Amino acid sequence: MKSTLTLALISLSIATGIAQTDSAMIKKIYNEALSNGKSYSNLDYLTNKIGGRLSGSPQAQQAVEWAFKAMKEAGADTVYLQECMVPHWVRGEKEVGKIISTGGKGTKEVPICALGSSIGTPAEGITAQVIEANGIEDLQNLGKEKIKGKIVFFNQPMDPTFIETFNAYGKAVKQRWGGASEAVKFGAVAVIVRSCSLVQDDNPHTGVMGYKDSLNKIPACAISTNAANWLSNNLKTDKALTFYLKMSCKTLPDEKSYNVIGEIRGVEKADEIITVGGHLDSWDTGKGAHDDGAGIVQSIEILRIYKSLGIKPKRTIRAVAFMNEENGGRGGKKYAEMAKLKNEKHIAAIESDAGGFSPRGFSSDVTPAVKTKLKSWRPFFEPYGVYEFDRDGSGSDIQPLKELGVPCMELIPDSQRYFDFHHTQVDTFEAVNKRELELGGAAMAAMIWMISQYGLQ
Repeated sequence: MKSTLTLALISLSIATGIAQTDSAMIKKIYNEALSNGKSYSNLDYLTNKIGGRLSGSPQAQQAVEWAFKAMKEAGADTVYLQECMVPHWVRGEKEVGKIISTGGKGTKEVPICALGSSIGTPAEGITAQVIEANGIEDLQNLGKEKIKGKIVFFNQPMDPTFIETFNAYGKAVKQRWGGASEAVKFGAVAVIVRSCSLVQDDNPHTGVMGYKDSLNKIPACAISTNAANWLSNNLKTDKALTFYLKMSCKTLPDEKSYNVIGEIRGVEKADEIITVGGHLDSWDTGKGAHDDGAGIVQSIEILRIYKSLGIKPKRTIRAVAFMNEENGGRGGKKYAEMAKLKNEKHIAAIESDAGGFSPRGFSSDVTPAVKTKLKSWRPFFEPYGVYEFDRDGSGSDIQPLKELGVPCMELIPDSQRYFDFHHTQVDTFEAVNKRELELGGAAMAAMIWMISQYGLQ
C-alpha cells in the first residue's frame, strides 16, 4: 500500500505536469496570434471597406455578410445567422450648432452631433437661450422658472481622478441617457450634453439616449469638450446668449438583421457552450474600430487560432457577432432568448467591448467559488501582462445570459485612451495598434482554453 507521502508526491507530479501542459498551450496561442494573427487585417476590411455600421443601415447588412464569410474562412465548423429585428435610426444631414452672443458680439459655429434615438428639430431649427446644469441632479436646483423655454446645457464632466475611466464614464453618462426626459419636465425645448470624454478636443461624442413614453420628446445633441468649455465660460458673462440647433435625425420602422454565429464543436462535452463575442454594429460618425470592431475581429481570431493550431476543445466554442448593442441591445436579447428556448447549456460567456488596447485582465459576474477558480489561473496569464482578475462586471451583450445564470466575463484592456475615441469620428482603423489588438484575442483564446479544459463549476 502506497504511503500518504508517495500519493501526495504523485498528485503533485500530475498537477505539475498539467500546469506545464496548460502553460505550453497558452504560449502556443500567443505565439500564433503574434506571428500570424489576422485580427488587424480583418479590422482593416471591416472599418475601411464597410465603415460605420449603425443597426438597420446598409453597412450593417454588409457587415453581417462579411462576418459570415470571415468566420467560414477562420475555420468554424458551422456558421449561421440568427434573425433579430433592430431599431433603424438615421442621422440625416450634418447637424448645425451655433452659439449666438448678445450685444452684436457675433456667432460661433461649434461641433455637435445628434444623440442616438433623438428626434430632429423643426426644419428651421431651434433658437433659444441656454441654461447650464451640472448634471441631472442640478435641474431641481434651477427650477422650472429658470428652465422653461430654454435649452438645457448639461455640462457635468467625466471625473479625471478615477483611474478606471469606465467608472468616470458611468457617472457622467447619466445626463446623456436621461437628460432630455428629465429636462422636459421643467419645460426645456432641447438639450445639449457635454461629450463623455476626458480629452479636450473638437470631436463630439454621440451615444444612445432614451425617452420616457409618458413625456414629450425634445431634441438632444452632444457638444465637443472644447466647445462645452467655450460655452460655459461665455455663459458666465453673457447669460442671455442663445444657441441655434438644427438636426434632421429620425427613427424609421424596425429592420430585419442578424447575429452571426460561428462554432467549433467540442470533442468531449459538445453540449456545453462557451460563448465569446463583440458587437458588429457601431455608430455612424466614425468607423467603429475600437467600439467594437476590435471585439468582433478578436472573437473571429479565436476560431482561427484553434483551427490553425489543431486544438480540439473539450467543449463547444461559439463566436458571436452581436447586432444592435449601441442603440437597443436586441442581438444580445435574441441570443439569450434562443438559448433558453433551445435549453442550451452555456457554461461561460466572454465579451470584448472596451477597445483594442493592451489587455490587462478579465472582469466577471460569477459566484465567489468561480471567482476563486478564475483567480487561481492568474499565474498562467501574468507572463503576458494580464493580471487583473478581481474586478466585477461583464459586457452588455451577454447580460441577458447572466440573467439566465450563465457565468459572464469581459476582457479588460487598458482604459486610459478609450474615451478619446469612443463614439466619435476618430474611432478609425488608424487608432488601433496591431500588437495590442492581437494580444487581446490571444488573452481570450487562452482563457477559453482553460474554461474548455476545466469548466468553471
